[in-house]
Amino acid sequence: MEFEYIKALHIIFVVTWFAGLFYIVRLFIYQTEAMERPEAERAILKPQLDLMASRLWYIITWPSAVLTLIFGFWVLTYRMGYLQLGFMHAKLGFVALLYGYHIGCHILFKEIQKGRTRWTSTQLRIWNEASTLLLFAIVFLIVLKSTVSMLWGIVSLLGLGVTLMLGIRIYKKFRKD
Repeated sequence: MEFEYIKALHIIFVVTWFAGLFYIVRLFIYQTEAMERPEAERAILKPQLDLMASRLWYIITWPSAVLTLIFGFWVLTYRMGYLQLGFMHAKLGFVALLYGYHIGCHILFKEIQKGRTRWTSTQLRIWNEASTLLLFAIVFLIVLKSTVSMLWGIVSLLGLGVTLMLGIRIYKKFRKD
């Protein structure tokens, strides 16, 4: 019974972590676009967006990332045999990439909070899709528990990535018109 509660908490914090990751990059896009606005608009938009980003990042996203890790390790203590299986190695590899993505977002967060941005809003839109690809990879691996299906999963992820990039290009075209 205890295992189910720990697993449920792990899943809950994964969901809140991803919600934070999805929304923080959206805020980065808004912050970047606000910096391109005339001074009067920028003076109103930037402080509000900075406050929203700060609260999201430090109150939801970071705590969720830490709690996901804690409960994830705790879940593994009940399923130590999984560490011998290829699907778990792949899943943990994608999780490591996700934490790398999180750290990358933290670096962007710090820069944008200081009023500096080195990425365009289009580049940030592409960056935002990396977390989507990681989510798909992690969920499919943990649900299917199979590295045999991993080849199809990789092909599907590449297809999803291409579809997302096309969607971004189409959105950019219609947005400018």
